[in-house]
Amino acid sequence: MNPIVDQYRIAREPYYRPVADEVELFAAAYSTRMPMMLKGPTGCGKTRFVEYMAFRLGRPLITVACNEDMTASDLVGRFLLSASGTEWHDGPLAIAARHGAICYLDEIVEGRQDTTVVIHPLTDSRRVLPLEKKGELLRAHPDFQIVISYNPGYQSLMKDLKQSTKQRFGGLDFSYPEHGVEAEIVAHESGVSPDVAGRLVSIAERSRNLKGHGLDEGLSTRMLIHAGSLISRGVRPLAACRVALVRPITDDPDMRDALDAAVSTFFQAQAGAAGADPSRTPSGVADVDRSG
Repeated sequence: MNPIVDQYRIAREPYYRPVADEVELFAAAYSTRMPMMLKGPTGCGKTRFVEYMAFRLGRPLITVACNEDMTASDLVGRFLLSASGTEWHDGPLAIAARHGAICYLDEIVEGRQDTTVVIHPLTDSRRVLPLEKKGELLRAHPDFQIVISYNPGYQSLMKDLKQSTKQRFGGLDFSYPEHGVEAEIVAHESGVSPDVAGRLVSIAERSRNLKGHGLDEGLSTRMLIHAGSLISRGVRPLAACRVALVRPITDDPDMRDALDAAVSTFFQAQAGAAGADPSRTPSGVADVDRSG
């Protein structure tokens, strides 16, 4: 046991529903310690997949949420003041490389390009991480693997991976599952019935058809699970969808009206059968202002 990385071990198996051969392909890539790149829209299951694979492979998982303020020192490490002077503290990438964890750099394109190049020596045959400030050449543990993810839908000239980075990785494409599989996931994760889960997925499919026509991104599986979780706790479907689906994804009044109409299409029959005003929530649960 290694107390440094034991805190990063996943204690319970995460729920993940395979949609193709991604589990077998990733396992084969790990057997050769191939760096892997996961590409797909936000909320489609990339992070859950990495957690599942780390559990399945028995490896600790160190996740870094990349952002534009992240520096190379944030990844690699730095000297910090202590009672006895200054001490070196490994960053998450160095910890993973030193102790044989999987390092997952989530949404790597959000980081600065001059920062992400520090991973290059770890992603080829050298498998080393230069700790220049410390004067150490860290050779990666045999079990170490690096995994990155990003959303190609948000690519721009300023936010894209360099070819010199992309070509160091194997790639897996992720997307939203087909209707039946996505409904199964939503039902399992939120506790709603398969019928309600299917209605939520139908709403999401309509929103995804609006991508590039008023929406930057369609409703994600994660958002459907949020809506389903509210419904399973007694919030009426129209109110739950406004809170978890419509209001977070757009501020445009016309687009909100269009999405609200889609929600009504799939839940109005259910609301009518309940004999209640679908715009109101059960007692004790605050509704959302429709004007918002």
